[in-house]
Amino acid sequence: MLDGAGLDRTDHVQPERRERDLVLVADDDRDIVRFLEVNLVIEGIDVVTAHDGRDALAKAMNLRPDLILLDVMMPGMDGYEVCAELRADPRFARTPVIMLTAKSLQNDRAIGINAGADDYVTKPFEPLELVARVAATLRRNAGRDG
Repeated sequence: MLDGAGLDRTDHVQPERRERDLVLVADDDRDIVRFLEVNLVIEGIDVVTAHDGRDALAKAMNLRPDLILLDVMMPGMDGYEVCAELRADPRFARTPVIMLTAKSLQNDRAIGINAGADDYVTKPFEPLELVARVAATLRRNAGRDG
């Protein structure tokens, strides 16, 4: 996990002890993950990453991030499955989940929303817009219990 200074931090930061927002970026495309990580850190947001669905679910459960960016097509578990598992846990009822995917059909969007996603962004996406969406969502949710 990188903090604002670009330093690696432990993955065991408890939600109540964080001073900055934490976003989980889960995508099997390592270039997308790194690009999002760098841009979110520039915005003052701490980032933890995952490259498959099972790792994303485990990190979400352990770290309870403030927001999750979740690719749909990942190995192990797809993003829909991860999202549904998170939503089955009451601790994640208010955690925003933004799905990232190359799937742009209306039916795919409906599946994502039905799995519990709050937003659905298709690839290729405008990076600055996505970072702005993340920051706006975190601001709206500030002060809520996650």
